Amino acid sequence: MTIKEYLKDRTLFLLTNFILFIITCGIMLITNMTGNIILLIFCIWFFPVLTYIMLEFFKQKIFYNELISIMDSLDQKYLLSEIMKEPENIAGKLLYDILQQTNKDMHEHVKSYRDRENEYREYIETWVHEIKTPIASTRLIIENNPNAITRNIQDEMTKIEAYIEQVLYYSRSNHVSKDYLIKEVSLADLVRRVIKRNSRDFISKGITVDMEAVKGIAYSDAKWLEFIVNQLIGNVIKYTRERDGKVTIHTIRNENNIVLTIEDNGIGIIDKDINRVFEKGFTGENGRKFGGSTGIGLYLCKKLAEQLGLGLTLTSKVGEGTKVRIIFPLGSVNLMN
Repeated sequence: MTIKEYLKDRTLFLLTNFILFIITCGIMLITNMTGNIILLIFCIWFFPVLTYIMLEFFKQKIFYNELISIMDSLDQKYLLSEIMKEPENIAGKLLYDILQQTNKDMHEHVKSYRDRENEYREYIETWVHEIKTPIASTRLIIENNPNAITRNIQDEMTKIEAYIEQVLYYSRSNHVSKDYLIKEVSLADLVRRVIKRNSRDFISKGITVDMEAVKGIAYSDAKWLEFIVNQLIGNVIKYTRERDGKVTIHTIRNENNIVLTIEDNGIGIIDKDINRVFEKGFTGENGRKFGGSTGIGLYLCKKLAEQLGLGLTLTSKVGEGTKVRIIFPLGSVNLMN
């Protein structure tokens, strides 16, 4: 707040005083008062007025500068009303009460939305749990009636299970810290499990897999990490050319990290879509061309990877393939065999 801004805000008050003084001055001239007396009255009138204005200016400037300083130092600005001291002047007290009230109202709204979110998440988790029973029954029926039709149904059931798993992880994606368990994870074992899980798709599409160069130990949550790798492998299967498709998975140990790379020779991604593949709901040119893409898989992978403290990058060339890298920071808790 500058003195110019403050005086501008007091324009009406000052203008009123000057008009009243001019009127008073006119009356004094009519009554033949001398200039010295008029000057004396001017000083008696305006000295306390200007003194009051200046004192108020410095008082308010100190108050607002302190508020701005506290605001700048806060990461969460809405905590201002809880940290600031209650002012002594009436205007400051009114501002303080308003901020307290708005803060209280904001907390009530946040609590309301959190309750709704938790309720919705619990419903999704319950639904996922319940749907597993009819899926297991369906699989049992398929196993007892092996034929071409039930094999096709089994393939579709596998896709349904993958989508259900995606829903479950999506609902928990904002609460990873409450669910993860960090422990030693063999990257080779983890990749092997994911490949085995998708073996039917690899065989049916004639895609070869080379994962001999996968080695190393990372410290992460195995369950969340397996979900991420499975999502990436699912994309590889979806966008790799049939019959001559090839997937190469390997790890490289750098000075500060271990990089797990999943590389395919699929259709690739056009340049204008590369920077948006991790956006929520973005399907891009390939999604429109092949269908079946929801734009959630890579978004979820990126979100979960960040919450686990991992890096996730993607490079691609149209017609040549795509490389996705998961970067595990190498510290005292990450070891390479």
